[in-house]
Amino acid sequence: MKQGRKEAHGPLEGQARATLRQAARTMAGVERSCARSLAAAAEIVIACLEGGGTVFFCGNGGSAADAQHLACELSGRYLMDRPGLAAVSLTTNSSALTAIANDYGYDAVFARQLEGVGAPGDVLVALTTSGRSPSVVNAVHAAHACGMVVVGFTGAKGRRFAAQCDHALIAPATVTPRIQEAHIALGHTLCELVERAIFARPARERRGARRARTRAKAT
Repeated sequence: MKQGRKEAHGPLEGQARATLRQAARTMAGVERSCARSLAAAAEIVIACLEGGGTVFFCGNGGSAADAQHLACELSGRYLMDRPGLAAVSLTTNSSALTAIANDYGYDAVFARQLEGVGAPGDVLVALTTSGRSPSVVNAVHAAHACGMVVVGFTGAKGRRFAAQCDHALIAPATVTPRIQEAHIALGHTLCELVERAIFARPARERRGARRARTRAKAT
């Protein structure tokens, strides 16, 4: 038992504490640097969904998992029981991904899908920790060509990518795991803001907001 207690306070615990402190510092920086941009992104997503549009998500690797995770938070539920929202991850159709990659190259896997399903008023949430993923960058260009609004999630080295997006959430980190941790916190907060705004308001107010946005689009 004594040996076990000694191991519990050994080098692995020190490493664990150092990594957790680094993660905590990153998250503190996220609040300072991203809160305003996050609120603006939430407004865009709310307008899209209340106007009958769809929010698409894309990313590779861990960012693909985040894309699917966030899409399901909107299409299923986040914190409250309510109707589903139109949210789709472009990473989930394996036949489309492999066919497009085989015929056109992997760089086209998300852009090609958006060419078929994207429409003006829709939103693309594009995740790339490095800001250099060709498939995600191409998706941004395709989304703009479709008249969509783009919300980009990236890291401190992805400012060039961020500049190509309409709204950008830049995690203040250069280490991929810290960026991904920031992205899921930002994504969760985005889902919470959207859900509260759309469903915590009285139904009459929600209908009025939808009609106002519809009239604005028509003009």
